[in-house]
Amino acid sequence: MKNFIITLILVLFSTSAFAGSCPMMAKQVDDKIEQVQQLRDDAMAAHESGDHAKSEELLNQAIELFKN
Repeated sequence: MKNFIITLILVLFSTSAFAGSCPMMAKQVDDKIEQVQQLRDDAMAAHESGDHAKSEELLNQAIELFKN
């Protein structure tokens, strides 16, 4: 029982220590979303102007950001 209580206390206090990283992680996600959106917009502009090779290149760059 003593080990269970110690383990429970450690789990409860250790998870709160990592709570401060949530805003930083959210910022990283927001930054990637912004980059992907810009690449997508540029790709669609290239597509509409007839530069399909550039469009595909930009869209592939956006897809790569999801993999990292």
